[in-house]
Amino acid sequence: MERRRMTPLDRQNADPAGFLAGLEARAQRVETPCGEGSMVWRIWGEGEPLVLAHGAQGAWTHWVRNIENLSCRYRLIVPDLPGHGQSALPQTPGHEGISAALATGLKQILGREGLPVSLCGFSFGGVALAHLAALHPHVARRLVIVGCGGLDTPAGHPRLGRVSGLAGEERHAALKANLLGLMLHDPGSADDLAIHMLLPAAKAARLEARDLVLPDRLVKILPRVPVPVDAIWGERDLPHPDPAAQEAVLRAIQPGTVFEVIAGAGHWAMYERPEAFESALESILKMPLRAVKQPEKRLRDGFI
Repeated sequence: MERRRMTPLDRQNADPAGFLAGLEARAQRVETPCGEGSMVWRIWGEGEPLVLAHGAQGAWTHWVRNIENLSCRYRLIVPDLPGHGQSALPQTPGHEGISAALATGLKQILGREGLPVSLCGFSFGGVALAHLAALHPHVARRLVIVGCGGLDTPAGHPRLGRVSGLAGEERHAALKANLLGLMLHDPGSADDLAIHMLLPAAKAARLEARDLVLPDRLVKILPRVPVPVDAIWGERDLPHPDPAAQEAVLRAIQPGTVFEVIAGAGHWAMYERPEAFESALESILKMPLRAVKQPEKRLRDGFI
């Protein structure tokens, strides 16, 4: 009988720790000022810069399924956001402190001549980058948000169970159930790599992001964002369901918003359906920049 050839996903799940270590070893590591310590960035590839920001209780590993492919065409600049992963807490705990650390880091990495830059943020990372674009407008060229809360739309009902005290197969099953109760839709996507990454990233997070997102932090800041804002959503996003409702809110602020839905994907769409996600992202990034109504004009018209 012919032996089935191992796929890249097989190899990732056969040795998740080894795969992550190898991917990280190929990155350029940069540290920039953040609060009383430093903010850690990892950079892969060459070409047009693209900043990727992870979600709450995550780290750079939220993008693990996309780095190898996207870095063939972009210079990927991927931080551990302040208070997450290996990055220190910001000088102040709100979006102003987070944005200041991001702006300082990007200026150090890219120089003034390298700005503005395209930004793509997942969940809390999208809300953080929206504040960055509003508070430091010289930094942002365009913004793509992925499965973000804070739009004041009806929330979903994640299903999370207890993991502490469990061991072996029982613990593995509980972690998989939690991934499917929040991040992923297809049971096959809650694989060994995703399970391996889940708790270490959550335990490393020291910044409480919930109040920086819900219920309406994103929808309040978006009218102040002076660049195009587009979106990618998982069709089966559990925390922020009903993509059509999310699209309607975004287009009420920027009528030209491009809104792509990834079929069969949950909240963590770029992990669950990486090829479809990357196709949607690159399609958006290749579009000409559209004109956006300036915040000052919105203020006069009564939008904010």
